Amino acid sequence: MPQSKIRRYLRHGTLPQLSVFEAVARLGSFTRASEELYMAQPTVSVQIKKLTETIGLPVLEQVGKSVRLTPVGKELQAACSEIFATMTSFEQKVADMRGMQTGSLHIAASTVAKYFASRSLVAFLKLYPGIDAKMHVGHRQSLLDRIGENADDLYLMMDPSDSDEVVSVRLLPNPIMVFAPQDHALAGEKNIPFSRLATEPLLAREPGSGTRMVTDRLFCEHGVTSNIRMELGSNEAIRESMRAGLGISILSRHALGIDIEPGLTTLDVEGFPVESHCHLVYPVGKQLSFVAQTFLDFMRQQAQSLDAPKSGASKGV
Repeated sequence: MPQSKIRRYLRHGTLPQLSVFEAVARLGSFTRASEELYMAQPTVSVQIKKLTETIGLPVLEQVGKSVRLTPVGKELQAACSEIFATMTSFEQKVADMRGMQTGSLHIAASTVAKYFASRSLVAFLKLYPGIDAKMHVGHRQSLLDRIGENADDLYLMMDPSDSDEVVSVRLLPNPIMVFAPQDHALAGEKNIPFSRLATEPLLAREPGSGTRMVTDRLFCEHGVTSNIRMELGSNEAIRESMRAGLGISILSRHALGIDIEPGLTTLDVEGFPVESHCHLVYPVGKQLSFVAQTFLDFMRQQAQSLDAPKSGASKGV
C-alpha cells in the first residue's frame, strides 16, 4: 500500500498541525503564530505537542524566550514548504471547478465600514471578474435584522454585540475618535477634558447607528449631556457639516474613508481614542460558500495590508 509509511500522519490529521508548525518556525514565536493563525496560544501549543507525538521526535526547542528548530524540525520545515507549494498549486487549478470563475457574493456593510468593504470588494473582483457581487450598506440595526434573516453571505460591521448566534472574525482596528475642522479652536490642544467636549456643538449620527450608541454611552459614563446640534443620517453629511464649521463629531477612524479627509483633524480628548474594530460576521451554523470563504480570507489579507493587528475568529466578540 503506497500510503503505509505515512499512515500515522493520515490518522492524526497532520495537515492542520503542519500549518501551525510552519507559522511557529517561520515567526520564531508561539504568540505571533497564534495571532497570524487566529488561534488561542494554548491551541497552538497543543497542535505542536500532537505533531511532536506523531513524529516521535521534538521539532522545536525553547531557549529562553526564543523558539528554535531541532534538526528534525529543520527537515520538517523543508517538507512543509514542498507540501504547501503543492497544495497551493492544486487549489489554484481546481478554483475554476469550485466556482471562482462564476458565482455570487452578497455582503452587507455598516455605514462606518463601507469604505473598507467597497475597497476590498473592488480589489477582489479584479482578481475574480466572473463573480456577481452585491453590497448592501445600512446602519447597525439594519445589519442585525439582515443577519437574523440570513439575507447575505457576510456582514462587515463594528464590534458586534456578544452573541452565541454569530461567528465574528476581527479584521481591522477602527478606533472611535473626535473629529473637528482643521482650524477649530481646540485643534492642537493636549488632553482636552471630556467636560470641555460636552460644551461643543456636536454633529451626531441618527439613533440606531453603532456610532450613535457609542457616543450616547460615552456621555452617560462621564455624567454630562451632549450638545447635539444636528442628527445626520450619513457620515458624508457629517463631513460636509464639519467642513462648514457647524460642529465637531465622534466617529470611527475610517468612517470618512481610509485616510483622514483634507480640512479635518482629530482632537486629543480625554478617554480617546476608544478601541473599536471592524469584524466580518455570519450566523453560527451557516455553511459559507467557497466564494464567501475566499472573500473572507481576502479581507483578512486586506486588513493586514493596512497594518491591522491580527486576531482570531470566535463566537460573538
